[in-house]
Amino acid sequence: MAGTTVVGAGNYSLEIDTGFIQDAFILDDAVQGVLNNTTYVLDGTTNFADVTTGIDAITVRRGRRDVGDQFSAGTMTFNMLDTDGIFNPFDTQSPYYDAATAQPGLAPMRKVRLARYSDINVKEYLFVGYIVNFDYNFALGGIDTVTVYCADDFYLLAQTFLAEFNVSEELSSARLSAVLDLPEVAFPIGQRAISTGTQTLGGSAPFTVDAGTNTLQYCSAINVAEQGRLFMARNGDLTFQPRIGNTLSNPVADFHDDGTNIPYDGVGITFEADQVVNRAAVSIIGGSVEVADDAASQAKYFIQTTSITESLLHNDAAAQSLATYLLNPEPEARYTSLTTNLNKLSNAQRDTVAIIDIGDTITIEKTFTSGAGTTELAQELSVEGVEHTITVGSGHRVEYFTSPTTLVFELILNDAVYGIINSTNVLG
Repeated sequence: MAGTTVVGAGNYSLEIDTGFIQDAFILDDAVQGVLNNTTYVLDGTTNFADVTTGIDAITVRRGRRDVGDQFSAGTMTFNMLDTDGIFNPFDTQSPYYDAATAQPGLAPMRKVRLARYSDINVKEYLFVGYIVNFDYNFALGGIDTVTVYCADDFYLLAQTFLAEFNVSEELSSARLSAVLDLPEVAFPIGQRAISTGTQTLGGSAPFTVDAGTNTLQYCSAINVAEQGRLFMARNGDLTFQPRIGNTLSNPVADFHDDGTNIPYDGVGITFEADQVVNRAAVSIIGGSVEVADDAASQAKYFIQTTSITESLLHNDAAAQSLATYLLNPEPEARYTSLTTNLNKLSNAQRDTVAIIDIGDTITIEKTFTSGAGTTELAQELSVEGVEHTITVGSGHRVEYFTSPTTLVFELILNDAVYGIINSTNVLG
């Protein structure tokens, strides 16, 4: 099995691009110059060095905690124990020091990727991004440590700014692709997973993008108009999903607390007044303010408003539709987060849990030991955010943040429940 073992969780690898070939054959080198070895080969194959054995702890945070939040850059932080001094940027004898350029191989803006190996040794990435900062902590009389901060490709988009951009009226997905194609952005086509949007964006003169507009902010504005999801997937792909609507019931994992299916350690439950939106106001660039109201909700919960201005939507009718979409007139008790530890799971369950990503649907079922009515309740929810906490010596903990979803079910002929043609049973 490849990688380094994490107690009770499986095998992992944390790899950093050093900027030069790591596994090339080197003449007269005591290690890399041994003939007929399979590790160091002629010309080499990879710039990535596996530093997992020097890692103490890893934390990954991706996505958002609530559907009302905007997606920001995913981050990873990890601590390295420099027991051999090889992570020291001043150590010219380190295996990660590039003698040809007299530069340390472990440096800011090097690519970094964290992976877990499945039970059948399939490599699944949990985070792909770039190192943005090394904090080297010199310990007098002790072992030095290094804290490394990383961010995904949203960080790169946030560092770029657009030239003046004359846009055409087009779907949100087409606009996003056009932005990524611009020479000042040049986001790799192979790292895109852009689904077709549902909303048309404006293309008249008022929608011209001003020079100096931040790329990530403009991409986020596209997503605000669409009301979908725009995020970096666990494998490093920029992912765009259309407006969140009905979801075909197909959970990737079932979490239960009654000894069946996948066990979990904690669940967050919310039933809050600030879930209510009974007045929404949306205005496009150069347009009027379009308002949607729910009078019955306002009478019960007072007026609670959300507002979007300068929307990229193409006309007032689309703004009105968005305002109506944003209404959430009644608070609903729901599960908002779930935590599980891989060391309590079977191998198959670990493989499932580790790779759950943003946009997936999961089921959470909880047993209530008191109460005269409900004793058990299950909800299917969409994953909006994922956090991994990995400690090499003790295990891997995962927390998911969820949002409600409107479910539809695949039509099943001759079934008493799912065989009825209606709004909740659809052709798969």
